[in-house]
Amino acid sequence: MNSKTTLSITEARKKIFDIAQDVQNPGVIYTLTENGKPKAVILSYEEYESIIETMDVMEEMPELDKELKESRAAVKRGEHKNWTTLEELLAKQGFVLAEKAKKPYGVPTKTGPKGRKATK
Repeated sequence: MNSKTTLSITEARKKIFDIAQDVQNPGVIYTLTENGKPKAVILSYEEYESIIETMDVMEEMPELDKELKESRAAVKRGEHKNWTTLEELLAKQGFVLAEKAKKPYGVPTKTGPKGRKATK
């Protein structure tokens, strides 16, 4: 769903609580106008955070779009040997991944009180 609604600021003022609730639905965005010209946009905080995160990733990895297009083309051609793992792509962009933990966090180690599993 990608629902865009345009309202005047005056009309939005009357419906602000309904608008705040409505934008919690994925893809719902309100454009507020003044004298018929767009002045502001209302969207959920989650949607806003997603946009900011996407912009950050695009800034940190400027070649990502090119890499994705190349990968999609390779998939269409059936060239599986040309696939790049996430780790390889991040390393190519200069990111260093931490080593994986040898023991997962919260793994039961012994029986605790009342027969329940205890964790370290």
